[in-house]
Amino acid sequence: MLVRVQNAAGTHAEKVLIDWLRTWKGATDPKGVATVNCSLFHGDKLHPFDAVVWTPTSCVVIEAEALSEKFDGELEIPMNGPWRVGDRIITFDGGDKRNPLDKSRDHTFALQNWLAERGLGQRVIHGIVLVVPPPGANLRVKQLWNDPSFQVLLGDERGLRDHFTSLLSRGRPQWSANDVAWAFRGLGILPYLPGPQDLINEGFLGPVDVTLWHGGPQQAQAEAYAEEQARLEREHASAGRGLAIPEPWFSPRKLYPRRSDRIEVGRGFMRIMLTMGFIVALLWGVWFILAAMLSY
Repeated sequence: MLVRVQNAAGTHAEKVLIDWLRTWKGATDPKGVATVNCSLFHGDKLHPFDAVVWTPTSCVVIEAEALSEKFDGELEIPMNGPWRVGDRIITFDGGDKRNPLDKSRDHTFALQNWLAERGLGQRVIHGIVLVVPPPGANLRVKQLWNDPSFQVLLGDERGLRDHFTSLLSRGRPQWSANDVAWAFRGLGILPYLPGPQDLINEGFLGPVDVTLWHGGPQQAQAEAYAEEQARLEREHASAGRGLAIPEPWFSPRKLYPRRSDRIEVGRGFMRIMLTMGFIVALLWGVWFILAAMLSY
């Protein structure tokens, strides 16, 4: 996982999230790119994102919240209204009294609509509320609603990793390196855009339009990548020409070529008959040579 942090002086929950994402370097860990502390101005409103994570199959908006007190028990999360553990209403660091799920929905739909306005609306944007409890807390999440696009996860690195692994296994690759580059430009975080080769290594689809990297610090790397791809294509084309055997003038495809995309029964029949004639002639020649060798 590639991690790009726009502002390292975030909340405790954001710092925990950064530490977890940066450990995803193994072959079996989720692939993608995460940007922390970015924002989007949409609908006359500023939407600050704790983190946005792109994978080849999905885009996930993460709302990270840390509990201000230690609670033990079952954390009940309704569709609307305050969160409770038993009869106690829980509070979060920073004193924000707004429901984290409301903030997650608000930010996720804003990004979804913003992408739809720019031709990328067919991609589903998922929302995650990551709750980080104090050390030693013993909590269990009980969601009182069911929506596959939104999920509340208790602060646990393994649970977060498993959630992303599940998203990767359910979807098909739909985010290309160009899509990610375009999103970074639109969000005003072009300086944090990884190079095209880095995105390809993370599983994002190609080909690459290097102009999307122009004006950013990775422009030179993008142009070098484009030159390398062009060189490989030239070598592949020259190798293919060297191995190709030109067809003679009497080949069936040259004597009876296709003149349109329609099926021409007559020309097809003549190509088949001429091919069969060549095969019969070859077999007769082989039989003649073998008979002559056995006779003498």
